[in-house]
Amino acid sequence: MSEILILRHGPTAWNTEKRMQGRSNIPLSPQGEDLVGQWSLPEEWHRVPWYVSPLKRAQQTAKILGKETITIEPLLTEMSWGDWEGKRLPELRETLGAKLQVMEDQGLDLLPPGGESPRQVQHRLEPFLSRLGKQDLSAVCVAHKGIIRALYAKASEWNMLGKPPQKLKDNCAHLFIIPRSRRIEISAMNLSLLNKIDTFPLPSYQIESNLDEKSQKSQEKNSGKNQ
Repeated sequence: MSEILILRHGPTAWNTEKRMQGRSNIPLSPQGEDLVGQWSLPEEWHRVPWYVSPLKRAQQTAKILGKETITIEPLLTEMSWGDWEGKRLPELRETLGAKLQVMEDQGLDLLPPGGESPRQVQHRLEPFLSRLGKQDLSAVCVAHKGIIRALYAKASEWNMLGKPPQKLKDNCAHLFIIPRSRRIEISAMNLSLLNKIDTFPLPSYQIESNLDEKSQKSQEKNSGKNQ
């Protein structure tokens, strides 16, 4: 069993303009960089593996948070909005009319032209989650709203019709448990990245190499004192 602490990248210009980003490789805006600079995680979370989307905005977020060593995980890339990328929702409503509402009423199976549905994103994530679930580790993931919503829907059995049982707040991380053979579970949602970190949950698993390194340094220090 493993756990992942997942957070969304910082804001981009397209986020501010309320455009659908999807796979479009939009960088953080200057304001987004400043905001991420105000986020913080307990040091213990910097000692576990970090898996990051290949999109620039996610990698920038990890770097600003102070994590230089990351693993790029293609399965964490944002849900594809296909032909809708770069467009705003009001534009789509004007163009598609009632047809858009019919598509939205499909919930998990909403499929933009040339894009992905949330259910397809859930299936895409399965190999990644299965791989982590067998390793007994804690990990941080820097990804996207579509990825987090897909995980949350899977864990909560939300069909993406109507409002979610819990609103996913900005400037927050979310902690999920990944059992070896069962459905992903929610551990904690909406953990603020802006508040004091003394109440933030710590990783359940530490990297053994880090622990061994600390133990070795401690032994060397004590040995030096005894000489």
